[in-house]
Amino acid sequence: MSIKTVVFIALGLLLIYLLFTVGAPFLLALIVAIFLEPLNQLFMNRFRMNRLLAAAISSTIFTVILIGLIALLGVKIVAELIAFFKKAPNYFEHANEMVDDLINQAQSLYQNLPPDAIASLEEWLKGLTSTLTAMVGSLSNTFLSFASGIPGMFIFFIVFLVAIYMISFSLNTMKSTVLSMFDEKSQPQVNDVMINLRKSIFGFLRSQFILSAITYVLSLIGLLILDVKYPLAIALLIVVVDIMPILGTGSVLVPWGSYLLLTGNAYTGIGLIVLFLFITVFRRIVEPKILGDSVGIGSLSALVSLYVGFKLVGVIGVFIGPLVVIIYMAARKAGLFQMKIKL
Repeated sequence: MSIKTVVFIALGLLLIYLLFTVGAPFLLALIVAIFLEPLNQLFMNRFRMNRLLAAAISSTIFTVILIGLIALLGVKIVAELIAFFKKAPNYFEHANEMVDDLINQAQSLYQNLPPDAIASLEEWLKGLTSTLTAMVGSLSNTFLSFASGIPGMFIFFIVFLVAIYMISFSLNTMKSTVLSMFDEKSQPQVNDVMINLRKSIFGFLRSQFILSAITYVLSLIGLLILDVKYPLAIALLIVVVDIMPILGTGSVLVPWGSYLLLTGNAYTGIGLIVLFLFITVFRRIVEPKILGDSVGIGSLSALVSLYVGFKLVGVIGVFIGPLVVIIYMAARKAGLFQMKIKL
């Protein structure tokens, strides 16, 4: 591999990282604009519109639908999240009191143990109490961070909507500009890469949306059956945690269910653990099929890319890792990077 190719790959990875960080609203807008392009072509071919008018209509339709969904669901979910974060510290304070009671009860049980064993047990119990106290403070900080981040989210949303219109207006020009950067003989290959990349990226996003929607619906149904408060907000929290590598739905449902079992609420505690097992088994059955059909990469490749991306660059790597694999597969399909080892 030549130095020029290595530099090109490095610059491409840097660009992808920047797109997923500071350029996130523009990346999302580009994806939406590409998604709306068939509708633009329909307006231009069927109704003889120019690109400016067709893009304006399609972008407005998307904006109205998005704002309508936010008005119908977003307000309710945000209200439940605020109420949940306000009451969550009380739950952990109650758990802190329960641990103190357990410590007092346990002291009468291990008085006859050797001094070293007593010291170790007391140290472990004190550490558990400190952990719960830290969790209470962390929840308060999370709520404050969420509240302070609302203006930033509003700016992000406005920039995202404006970028959709601007990118839709000039999407064909942008594609021509990218192709013009390559030699004429290479342009057909680059165009094939872009086509395969579009299909794979939309397939990946579609698969993640389907899996998240399945998790949300199953979680919501289970929480409603168990008559848990704030089901919309908690189901959303489960989906967000489930997106993160390693964590999964068990990071929310299992500790929560175990806590309820310890506090005497056996029905809800067992129900939450059963819900976790059901969601896990169901997803393991449908996930390989959905990922394979939508993206065209194996489940193992997707898992490895998720984990490696997460370990290298954090949460952003959850999305960058699979995207790098998708770009590589698209390039190979177009005839690039056809390297073979010679012995």
